[in-house]
Amino acid sequence: MPPAATDADAAVSISGLQKTFGSLTAVDGIDLTLRRGTVLALLGPNGAGKTTTVEICEGFTAPDAGEVRVLGLDPRTDNDALRARIGVMLQGGGSYPGARAAEMLRLCASYSAHPLHPDWLLDVLGLTPVAGTSYRRLSGGQQQRLALACAIVGRPELVFLDEPTAGLDAHARILVWDLITALRADGVSVLLTTHMLDEAEQLADDIVILDAGRVVAAGTPAELTTRDTGGIRFRAAPGLPVAELGGSESTPGDYALPGPATPADIAELTAWCAERNTLITELRVDTVSLQDVFLSLTGREVRQ
Repeated sequence: MPPAATDADAAVSISGLQKTFGSLTAVDGIDLTLRRGTVLALLGPNGAGKTTTVEICEGFTAPDAGEVRVLGLDPRTDNDALRARIGVMLQGGGSYPGARAAEMLRLCASYSAHPLHPDWLLDVLGLTPVAGTSYRRLSGGQQQRLALACAIVGRPELVFLDEPTAGLDAHARILVWDLITALRADGVSVLLTTHMLDEAEQLADDIVILDAGRVVAAGTPAELTTRDTGGIRFRAAPGLPVAELGGSESTPGDYALPGPATPADIAELTAWCAERNTLITELRVDTVSLQDVFLSLTGREVRQ
C-alpha cells in the first residue's frame, strides 16, 4: 500500500463516502487518498461507482455520508475557492459546438490569472492545424485532446481526467501520456479514470479498484501485480535434487518451485545452488498482470 497521507499532503482525501440514488447504492463506504504530486488511477467495471465518486470530488454531486476533502477544502461548500485550483476533463468535452478550438482554449485560459500559453498547448497536443476549426467539426480524438487542454490551461494544482485517451490513435495517446507525466513532474496531482489497464499501469503511482461501490483493492501497480505471484522457474545444470525444495524438473535443466514466491524463497534457492557449486543461468518469478488482478476481483462478465 502507498504511504498514508496526512491532510497536508493529500490532494484528495475520502473517508466513509456513501451515495445512493433511490434504491441503487452507487458508493458504499469508500476510503481513498490521492497524495499530492502523484497520479491515482480509479478503475472498475461499469457501475462500480467511479463517476459518482469523481463527481462528488468535483462538487457536482452531494454525498449522503462520509467526509471528502479536495486540496483541504469541502468541494460543495468551498466550491468557489476550489474551482480556480482544479481542472476537470469531462467525457464529451463540454465545449460550445460552434466555437473554434483556439477560441475555446483561450476562453478557458482567460479564467486563470496565470494560464499556460494556449498556442503552446495547442502545439503540444497536435491541435495547431485545427486551431480554427469549430468544435463540432473536430474528430473525436481532437475533441478529447481539446478537452484535456481546457482542463490544464489554467495551471491547476489538481486535475480530474475522465478517460483522457478514449478514441485516440497510438500517436495521440503517447502525447497525452507524456503530458500527464509532465504534469506529475511539475507537482500536479492527477485523479485518472480509465478502462485501459495498460494506461493505469504505465501512468499511475497508485491504483484503486472499485466494484459495486466498494474498494476491492488498492496499492501501487507493482504491489497489485505481485501480491499473488506464481512460483519460481529457473535453469541450471540438470539432475539437481530440487525435490528437497518441493520443486520438480520438467525437462533436463528446467526447474519449477511452487508459489507464491517470496524474496526469502529466492534467497534460499540461490544459497541452495551455491552450496552445490551450481550456477543459475536463468531465473524468473511468474507474476500476474493488472488485467488478471482486475478480472479476478471484479469478474469476467460484461457489465451494463
